[in-house]
Amino acid sequence: MNNERIYQVLRGPVFSEKAQVLGDTAGVQVFKVDIHATKLEIKKAVEQLFGVQVVKVNTTITKGKTKRFGKTLGRRSDVKKAYVTLKAGQDVEMADLGDTAADSISNTAE
Repeated sequence: MNNERIYQVLRGPVFSEKAQVLGDTAGVQVFKVDIHATKLEIKKAVEQLFGVQVVKVNTTITKGKTKRFGKTLGRRSDVKKAYVTLKAGQDVEMADLGDTAADSISNTAE
């Protein structure tokens, strides 16, 4: 799988309370993925991008809600999420921009 396809498959991580609890207790990471991505593609993309071993991948498709914008009706996009179970003892390193932003602010204040 080439690098371009990896970035097409994985859209980004999901930051929610449920995803946080799953990551802490069961070693499961949650990602937003392409609506047409297969479980095998998701597994290969996570393994190549983060250098971890994936045990299994579960996916879910959440249908977009219909919303009213004034007089017109609109519809949100469908979202596919992948629940990726990692081998015991492994973790995905996400860039924590909150810590680096706090450090840069404290350094400039001095």
